[in-house]
Amino acid sequence: MDTHVNALSAGILLFLIMDPLGNIPLFLSLLRNVTPKRRRWVLVRELLIALGVLFAFLLGGGFILRVLQLKQESVSIAGGLVLFLIGVRMIFPPKEGVFGASGEGEPFIVPMAIPSVAGPSTMAALLLLTNQHPGRLGAWSLALFAAWLATAAILLSSTYLFRWLGEQVLTALERLMGMLLVALSVQMFLGGVVAYLRAAGV
Repeated sequence: MDTHVNALSAGILLFLIMDPLGNIPLFLSLLRNVTPKRRRWVLVRELLIALGVLFAFLLGGGFILRVLQLKQESVSIAGGLVLFLIGVRMIFPPKEGVFGASGEGEPFIVPMAIPSVAGPSTMAALLLLTNQHPGRLGAWSLALFAAWLATAAILLSSTYLFRWLGEQVLTALERLMGMLLVALSVQMFLGGVVAYLRAAGV
């Protein structure tokens, strides 16, 4: 990640990775067997779980890296690879969706909270932010909450947006976001490689 990244660009990055528009068909599919009275409650619950998981990674990012003895270059390269795979699946989505086929019954944590909203690339991005800029925790918290709030607003309006935009428009928007994620993933990967080569004295 760029050393001059600010809260706005971090929030946009996190919002793109969360991919709320691309998650609309998945969420509607997962909630189709849930009674209408419980759908909004289930959605709010899953969004709050995702927010809690992401803040845990944001606040404990440095500790996680130290315990696992991971360098920021490794997280950057791994996050770039995962983000690239998700971006490619957004551009060329399989029939069962980006994160696989949905199960039966009321969803709980998987796959709505994790990995749809709180996915591995979002966690990797938060680890990098806290590791590279540990003194800006307040800015990263604001960026994360703003990205989550925008994502929550879109997903809570998923039924209306699906009817208004239609499946084709949502698919086009998802593929556009996928292209942006692929570009970001390449930047993240190359940043990790450059940092590794510098650390190795190459």
